[in-house]
Amino acid sequence: MDDQAAGSPRDAHSVPSCYRHPGRETGIRCTRCDRPICPECMVDAAVGFQCPDCVRGGSGTGHAPSASVPRTIAGGTVTEDPRLVTKILIGICLAAFLVQMSAGDAFTDRFDLIGRAFVPHLGTLEGVAEGQYYRLLTSMFLHGSYIHIIFNMLSLWWIGGPLEAALGRARYLTLYLVSGLAGSALSYLIAAPNQPSLGASGAVFGLFGATAVLMRRLNYDMRPIIALLVINLIITFSPGFNIAWQAHLGGLVAGVVMGYAMIHAPRQKRTLIQYGTCALVLAAVVIMTLLRTSQLI
Repeated sequence: MDDQAAGSPRDAHSVPSCYRHPGRETGIRCTRCDRPICPECMVDAAVGFQCPDCVRGGSGTGHAPSASVPRTIAGGTVTEDPRLVTKILIGICLAAFLVQMSAGDAFTDRFDLIGRAFVPHLGTLEGVAEGQYYRLLTSMFLHGSYIHIIFNMLSLWWIGGPLEAALGRARYLTLYLVSGLAGSALSYLIAAPNQPSLGASGAVFGLFGATAVLMRRLNYDMRPIIALLVINLIITFSPGFNIAWQAHLGGLVAGVVMGYAMIHAPRQKRTLIQYGTCALVLAAVVIMTLLRTSQLI
């Protein structure tokens, strides 16, 4: 968000003041006109909070163009169905799981994440190192068991839905996909080349990271998200669960980095900073992938 109060230049790192109460610093902004508002001025909206002027249909001073188009806290467009992308992602994962159940291992082994290994029933060397870079993406939509997909889809619904509403569809989808790719790339880089992995966990952990950034930005109580994240990390690194911790860690770091850029980018260069940061994370994915490939071939 813009780090300037309406009508008065401020240092990029200062906390803005409520536009109706200049002496009150606040980290909350109206989701329509983007002006800073204090708790006294916040009016609950379908997404975030709005200022009294926008609720009454007014635009304030000099804000008519931006007030006419509702925006999320990250600058995205407010939509009638703020969970549409989350629903589509869940639908894709469920459809892919049904195909896995009907087609068997032959399907899964062609699209899961593996560095380089000989697959007997396929009769060939398979893996990302063999030029099958699509596995970095397709493995994000596959799951190994009913418990695996149920846990990931519930997490995606609980965490992803509110985050999509806060970021907007395009930013949310970018965050999800790039976080998942970052998790896949780190797994490919660190894990044994013949160790297969699959699941949406890397992308979901990216949503965890971005949600923590968003809650901190809105001055919400951080304890619930921190407790949930700690529990997931304990499970991730606990022996016996057979979890690809590399994907979780890669997705989490990518989600925090991109989430910070999306939530804190100044309005004047918001789109450039947001998608530029995503491009840098994607570049890191490419570098990790090429580095590991050079080691394996």
